[in-house]
Amino acid sequence: MTGKKILFVSSELVPYLPENEVSSMSYETPRMVNERGGQIRIFMPRFGNINERRHQLHEVIRLSGMNLVINDLDMPLIIKVASIPKERIQVYFIDNEEYFKRKATFSDEEGKLFSDNDERAIFFAKGVVETVKKLNWSPDIIHVHGWMSSLVPLYLKNYYADEPLFAESKIVTSVYGQGFDGQLDENMIDKVKFDKIPDESIVELSNPDYNNLLKIAVNHSDGIILASEKVPDELKAYAASLEKPILEYVETHEFEAAYENFLNQEL
Repeated sequence: MTGKKILFVSSELVPYLPENEVSSMSYETPRMVNERGGQIRIFMPRFGNINERRHQLHEVIRLSGMNLVINDLDMPLIIKVASIPKERIQVYFIDNEEYFKRKATFSDEEGKLFSDNDERAIFFAKGVVETVKKLNWSPDIIHVHGWMSSLVPLYLKNYYADEPLFAESKIVTSVYGQGFDGQLDENMIDKVKFDKIPDESIVELSNPDYNNLLKIAVNHSDGIILASEKVPDELKAYAASLEKPILEYVETHEFEAAYENFLNQEL
């Protein structure tokens, strides 16, 4: 992995959020790349239940201050950073008072999905790309984890299609079994269309449930990792039908060699 530049974009990451499939592998994969000589950047949302004082988050003024247009509204972008001390890994947090101040991740105390999760996902995708542009850092690989990151491949291949910084970047999506019940806002497709993304690229968003969000991600990816034993059968079959490089599920304690080979060779 020496010299390989990999951008990791994840919905969740330990130690900032509780451990689960997504947050654990979103930590373990960049840790492995970092240990093996790769260059990494990690991005995640700055959810309100992340303890900023304990994890020593601080705003990066030179990267903040931009407004992102979401469904015709200007939404301020705030960038914060923190370090995972024992690994010497820096993490960038995408923040906005309207979208991420509440003390929860994806749903309220009763388990009901937040009504603006669709806009949060759009904001997160655009915020990551705009910040990487400000950093002027051109990744060889962009590795996406978690459903709130699922619009990143779509926006890179459409909205940012002419951005030279990503011209040679390969996109990999890790597909997990950990999703959500129900669907996001039924008007999500219109909010994405506002960014002049072509209709044929977002057909699945007419029903924005978990499986369809992940279909959007893998449609616009160059490689797919089945990162869970419990990936829905519908998604497994869909991924296989795309005739793209696929890494089948491997146990967590055996993932390093398999992931390194996939990221180095299969793409």
